[in-house]
Amino acid sequence: QVQRVESGGGLVQPGGSLRLSCATSRSRSFMYVMGWYRQAPGKQRELVATITWGSSTNYADSVKGRFTISRDNAKNTVYLQMNSLKPEDTAVYYCNKSPPDDYWGQGTQVTVSS
Repeated sequence: QVQRVESGGGLVQPGGSLRLSCATSRSRSFMYVMGWYRQAPGKQRELVATITWGSSTNYADSVKGRFTISRDNAKNTVYLQMNSLKPEDTAVYYCNKSPPDDYWGQGTQVTVSS
């Protein structure tokens, strides 16, 4: 069974920055396109960024130019650098493969508010 542990969330003012991390327990389960997802209250989970094993990236239009996804394959860890945060970025953030499997972590809460 795969375990994914997200961390780095918190409360930040609009315009601020956060860096999220997601550690994966099994290297074989990390050898895929990885993605960061988010789910805001009352909304469906959405994919915000993906990164291939070779570090090619893609972003949702809503975060393009503000978020940067990266990965450290030796550490089975994927990161999400979030800059210029907006209140609409408030959500629980998760990592998973893209497309996702059934193994979701607990997520990390990001709240953008003044």
